[in-house]
Amino acid sequence: MNFNIEVNNRALQAIRGETILAALQRNGIRIPTLCHMKDFTPTGACRICVVEVEGQDDLITACSHPVEEWMKIKTHSLKVIEARKTIIELLLANHPDDCLYCIRNNRCELQSLAESHNVRDRKFRGHKNIQHIDLSSASIVSDMSKCVLCSRCIRVCDELMKVSTLNFIGRGNQTIVGPTLNKELNVSSCITCGQCILVCPTAALHENDQFTPVFEAFHQQKKHLVFQCSQTVQVSVGEELGHKPGKNFQGAITSAMHRIGFNRVFDVSFAVDVMIMELTQLILERLAAGITTPVYSSDCPAWVKYVEQTFPEMIPDLSTVKSPQQIMGSLVKSYYAESYKVPAENIFVVSGEPCTARKFEAQREEMIQHGISDIDSVMTTRELAKFIRLNGIEPDQDNSENQDLPFASGSGSGYLAGTSGGVTEALIRNLYHHIHGQDVQSSKINKIRSVKGIREIRIRIGEHDMGFVIINGLGNFEEFRTTMGNRLNGIHFVEVMACPGGCVNGGGQPLKMPDENIRIRSKTLFELDDKEQVKPPLKNPFVQKVYRDYLSEPGSTKAKSLLYTEFKPREVLL
Repeated sequence: MNFNIEVNNRALQAIRGETILAALQRNGIRIPTLCHMKDFTPTGACRICVVEVEGQDDLITACSHPVEEWMKIKTHSLKVIEARKTIIELLLANHPDDCLYCIRNNRCELQSLAESHNVRDRKFRGHKNIQHIDLSSASIVSDMSKCVLCSRCIRVCDELMKVSTLNFIGRGNQTIVGPTLNKELNVSSCITCGQCILVCPTAALHENDQFTPVFEAFHQQKKHLVFQCSQTVQVSVGEELGHKPGKNFQGAITSAMHRIGFNRVFDVSFAVDVMIMELTQLILERLAAGITTPVYSSDCPAWVKYVEQTFPEMIPDLSTVKSPQQIMGSLVKSYYAESYKVPAENIFVVSGEPCTARKFEAQREEMIQHGISDIDSVMTTRELAKFIRLNGIEPDQDNSENQDLPFASGSGSGYLAGTSGGVTEALIRNLYHHIHGQDVQSSKINKIRSVKGIREIRIRIGEHDMGFVIINGLGNFEEFRTTMGNRLNGIHFVEVMACPGGCVNGGGQPLKMPDENIRIRSKTLFELDDKEQVKPPLKNPFVQKVYRDYLSEPGSTKAKSLLYTEFKPREVLL
């Protein structure tokens, strides 16, 4: 039901049940917010969005208060502006004075609010709370001295990811945000997905950057530097560099990294193809053995960590094929090292990824062979853009270079792994071509590219009616367990991406970008797939050569030793 309310002496249309903030935004009136997140439970915690309502003694939080027909609202009265300014001044009174060297300088919402409200001096002075900086996680740094208690991280962890690692701790002016009992992140239930970083308005939560070991490697004469870039980073780093979304910077990144001094730049979409080859073999072996229950994807490290610590009984159902990041690192330090006669111990591999959980994955003990890690350092999309600029380079799409042999390119399927459902689509393509000798018709699998939280696809491949399930976002996993847990017979593969939308929405992606950008990143990956003549991984000539010259065949002894891993229960102490 629609009705009119008065806002700043003008009649505006409101919808019964919506909040004041929603009504204002729909009518093109912008007011500042800090704790508000679209589609999440409103809290009114920060009170930056207060408005003045005639007949009310106190100011009202627009994000949490529903509209009513009698309302006469003022959004920028002197009383409102002074209240907002006071709130900002109070937040700054307990905030560190390190803006010049803060990781979020010029991208901090508190800093922006202070500037827009003309806060130019410190009105409130007193003893500041000193908080411990938690560096225990390989992926995420927690610095609660910069926390403004907006609760965004708490809500995204609880409502979106369903992990519930973070909560309010303490009372009064001693309140902070942290894991249970204010212990460190590495002993908590955190899955290192980084979604909390994407919503944090300050630098209270940020990625654990790995610039130092990379710079140190550049100054070691014996080091042979390799950069491997995720296909998702290639279509999102441009946003971080100030370009419109949807631009493919693959060639520009390759050129930039060569100019910086990397000896080789490789395409991780090649490793996606190798992963699909091994997954195909795994599915075929299970079909031959008459196993009709599903194998679960393991290319998302946040999902794997979630299983290890929350549902350890599911570990035997996880695919033991490594993720594309780790497959590439392993092949670089084995096949590439032997082919180009570079000692594996001298190779330093830097991986450009859209995901903070990849940092955790790279340092897992299972990813170390004979004392040599598959991956030495991981940079998020944000870090990569900063690293390139730190070296005095502005990537230019007109100054492009091809990525290097022997891992120069993937098939069309190699681009798809950055989106939810992409691994499943690539797997179906490969299975279908392996059995039928021809490409699968897109009309048979077009349901895969839906944005639904849970998708089920049935397709006949050879003599088998095969079932596939895609879980888009970890928050939908509990619904899957409830609705499909008892009817998994006939489902052969379940893909789970922890971040909604997939890696295009990973925790290492550009901050504060509209939802439309995530859709555009996916669209760009689909377009890159469309342009490739080679669709299934098994037809990729670079993949064929590696198997012919080195791995022999999928599932071979050498492939098992290099491309497979193991998972084990992970104890959460709190």
